[in-house]
Amino acid sequence: MAQLTFWFEFASTYSYLSAMRIEAMAARAGVEIAWKPFLLGPIFKAQGWDTSPFNLYPVKGKYMVRDIGRIAQERGLSFRLPEPFPQNGLPAARLALVALEEGWGAAFIKGVYRAEFADGRNIASPETLASELAAAGADAAHAFDRAQTPEIKAKLRANTEGAQAAGIFGAPSFTTGSGELFWGDDRLEQALAWSGR
Repeated sequence: MAQLTFWFEFASTYSYLSAMRIEAMAARAGVEIAWKPFLLGPIFKAQGWDTSPFNLYPVKGKYMVRDIGRIAQERGLSFRLPEPFPQNGLPAARLALVALEEGWGAAFIKGVYRAEFADGRNIASPETLASELAAAGADAAHAFDRAQTPEIKAKLRANTEGAQAAGIFGAPSFTTGSGELFWGDDRLEQALAWSGR
């Protein structure tokens, strides 16, 4: 089966849109999805940024909020920009790696995105994360413990370094088995079609 790697960052608004639709779209296209959490912070830092470009360029940020709102409405999703923005996605990303290894990854990842961008909750909060772990059917204490292991921390660092090596500069991004890179929720259809070639 063809495979597409989905590079996502929990602080990314457009990654929320992709996470909520990628499974169904990939199933229809006959493409297997490899979920890959990573951190944009180091990538932005390498470009000389200390925050999201949506904060650095307020006009762009205002447009993004309206754009996400329109798209979410069309797709039957709720959208609310959380405070602060961007959120600290590090704890959630480590937990997502545990989740993906243990078989409840998609449910947890989508739950975190809903908590953040539909409900406006703080995804760095242990209470928010514990709630989403429970909703995904996970043992929260076990998941929190595993997320702090050197193995998981190293895996997230490796994912971020892998994203940089692949030329990724934003999220969501998608890479095909042949190394083709697509950026943005609006390129998901094209990425899936390319993967299926």
